[in-house]
Amino acid sequence: MAEKDLKQGGGFFASIASSLSNFGSAMTKSVSGLVGYEGLEVVNPEGGTEDAEQEAQKGRWKQEDRDSYWKMMQKYIGSDVTSMVTLPVLIFEPMSMLQKMAELMEYSYLLDMADECEDPYMRLVYASSFFISVYYALQRTWKPFNPILGETYEMVNHGGISFISEQVSHHPPMSAGHAENDHFTYDITSKVKTKFLGNSIDIYPLGRSRVTLKKDGVLLDLVPPPTKVSNLIFGRTWVDSPGEMILTNLTTGDKVVLYFQPCGWFGAGRYEVDGYVYNANEEPKILMTGKWNGSMSYQPCDLEGEPLPGTELKEAWRVADAPKNDKFQYTYFAHKINSFDTAPKKLLASDSRLRPDRSALEQGDLSKAGYEKSSLEERQRAEKRNRESRGHKFTPKWFDLTSEVSPTPWGHLEIYQYNGKYTQHRSAIDSSDCIEETNNIRTEFKPWQYENLGAE
Repeated sequence: MAEKDLKQGGGFFASIASSLSNFGSAMTKSVSGLVGYEGLEVVNPEGGTEDAEQEAQKGRWKQEDRDSYWKMMQKYIGSDVTSMVTLPVLIFEPMSMLQKMAELMEYSYLLDMADECEDPYMRLVYASSFFISVYYALQRTWKPFNPILGETYEMVNHGGISFISEQVSHHPPMSAGHAENDHFTYDITSKVKTKFLGNSIDIYPLGRSRVTLKKDGVLLDLVPPPTKVSNLIFGRTWVDSPGEMILTNLTTGDKVVLYFQPCGWFGAGRYEVDGYVYNANEEPKILMTGKWNGSMSYQPCDLEGEPLPGTELKEAWRVADAPKNDKFQYTYFAHKINSFDTAPKKLLASDSRLRPDRSALEQGDLSKAGYEKSSLEERQRAEKRNRESRGHKFTPKWFDLTSEVSPTPWGHLEIYQYNGKYTQHRSAIDSSDCIEETNNIRTEFKPWQYENLGAE
């Protein structure tokens, strides 16, 4: 980040606004040369408008798959497609959204450092770097499986953390998660709103993420930027999250405001993040700069946002090395999440690792993965019919629906709260000597409310 852009307001914020306003015209071009696809926008993140036609010929879709997908999807342009359509497994990765939620825990040591830190502003440097770190994983262009209602994911053996997530609602799709170690608790109610635009989709995070640092009881609240996925049908699919991320210390009023720069011509500004840590009086205290796919650094600043004399830029976080040429662009931690190395003994039968469609896709059997995915979805529909015929309602096991409704920039959100029952469940298992060792790999996937659907 250039020194002239480090000022509070003025050049820095003006350049952000200018970049955002020019984003739509910088690199997009309508597909005009292909009959039946006129008007779709193709975006080459590494080039300009002149090579959009060439970019349109690239991507993972075969011609017949692309045509079929477009015929199915074109009627949804302008709509929220969060749970409206069934998608082919060829665009999926062997992981569910519940596991994707756990990927944020890779750099949980940053929250440990925030908890141990005496400086309230450095606390926010570490905590915001923690939330930025997950964007490296979010750039993967494969879609995770939508969790089945009642599906769960458990994780242990990483940073002293106990992690549990659960699919708490199917319509609308909502997940809840809780993580805890000696330094912090992390709680999330996850829900998204989407807008399908033909060759791209805008994703708005309606969820709520909060962290409590145990040492001083500090409560942090996150508002992330929206995400845009471009080139869904034509071109190489890629992800960007242009906009503002705000992490607020609800205990003191201090906050971090970070701007995710939009990708411009020939990749200019792509991945870049810049902003400040502010005190409760909205005075800048620390500047932050970096790239969400690489590293974040910080430096103390004056009231104008300029670096303080005698200080230097220091690194707060750097992305870990990743496998080369991985089929799904997985990190080492993503592979760890998918393995049983991070599973507790006597894994819940509803755990995402046990999904037969996920397992088949991981083994490269797309035909079996598609069959198993369809079977799970049909069983879920049968469960719903059975539940409605009995006058029953689905009740999550590990999270309770509260009366709280939280406002977000994109709509209101019903909040689910961790009820502590999983901690009791896990403690009872871990402390028992009489529970036989089970082979988690051979456990059948059972997220179902009813063992027997009877006539269903």
